[in-house]
Amino acid sequence: MAVDLVVFDIGRVLLEWDPEGYYDKAMGRVARVRLFREVPLHEMNLRIDAGEPWHQTVEDTAWKHGRWHKDVLSWRDHWDKMAGPLIPESVSLLRALRSKGIPVWALTNFGRETLDHAQALWPALTEFDGMIVSGELRVVKPAPEIYAALERDTGAAPGRILFIDDKAKNLRAAEARGWQTHLFDGPAGLRQRLVQEGLLSPAEAKAG
Repeated sequence: MAVDLVVFDIGRVLLEWDPEGYYDKAMGRVARVRLFREVPLHEMNLRIDAGEPWHQTVEDTAWKHGRWHKDVLSWRDHWDKMAGPLIPESVSLLRALRSKGIPVWALTNFGRETLDHAQALWPALTEFDGMIVSGELRVVKPAPEIYAALERDTGAAPGRILFIDDKAKNLRAAEARGWQTHLFDGPAGLRQRLVQEGLLSPAEAKAG
């Protein structure tokens, strides 16, 4: 079926997002493994993605885990080093699609405050025709409500949506609604898929 709308996840599709990599460099892998085992940092971040305030949530977690207080606060103070950089090839493909008049939206688990910060740091993250953001809806992927919100706001037929995400569970939830999906494992595979769908020519995709 033809594709009328391309939907991008952001983290690990357009933006590197590698907290473990940041902490490995900052404190060493052994200490990082212990930190992530003793402090529920990813659960904390999911709460931010679901709408809890960024700084307050990090600070509250830091106080609850006094041994790791300074390290937890890095999620506030050095967030940009965890989130970035952009994946330039993915951004180029997004731009190539939009230059052909193909609508491109984002469907992302992202806190409202962290997204504002990310967009100020990397303006390419503003280059969508629209966005569905978990922190605004207070519901995260793969909950059905966030997919329904995109369908409602775009008016796109589910079977004509192509959704790009790096997590299989998020894609399964989209497939259950009839969406077409692509599991992102690097720009090369995405480039091939966009050509396969007839959305970009090989030359356009290569330029992207």
